[in-house]
Amino acid sequence: MAGKAQRTTALRADAARNRARLLSIARELHASGEELQLNTIARLAGVGVGTVYRHFPNRDALLEALALDRFRQLADELLAAAADEEPRAGLHRALRSSLHYMIADPGIAVAFQSAGDGDVGVAAIWTEAQDALVALLDRARENGVIRTDVGLDDLRRLLCGVGHAVRIGDHRDADFYLDILLQGLSPRR
Repeated sequence: MAGKAQRTTALRADAARNRARLLSIARELHASGEELQLNTIARLAGVGVGTVYRHFPNRDALLEALALDRFRQLADELLAAAADEEPRAGLHRALRSSLHYMIADPGIAVAFQSAGDGDVGVAAIWTEAQDALVALLDRARENGVIRTDVGLDDLRRLLCGVGHAVRIGDHRDADFYLDILLQGLSPRR
């Protein structure tokens, strides 16, 4: 029995080392501007491609895992924005922070698109931030700051759209598109 427990612990430690190695290689490739291909990462890590897929079922899950620390920073900013006494200011701050993080880090954009359905760590952080944002949206609706028919999923999708517009644009900055979005969220007069 003791041998089996030791073997399980060793496998877990081995799996953790493999994951850390895979993330390290992915970070190096990503920083150098190379496309993140799971087969390439497996080869460079000296593991089978199945090992990579056990940790990261697809490229998006890998990007989310790479963005985990920055996603935590964003979640902290979202929690602070949600705690703002003024719902309008909190909402503007939350959307602005989200958009700037999404543009700076493709992994965060992926996490927003998938609503945290990929990496387990991102999913836990997303749930925490989402709860705070729902409360902020409720207060914003109650105070007439945003339309009553706008929900969190709508905001998530709209932000993804704005992020895409900024990435493919050649002359507009994020604040320009964000201002348009914020005007569109205002209640109808």
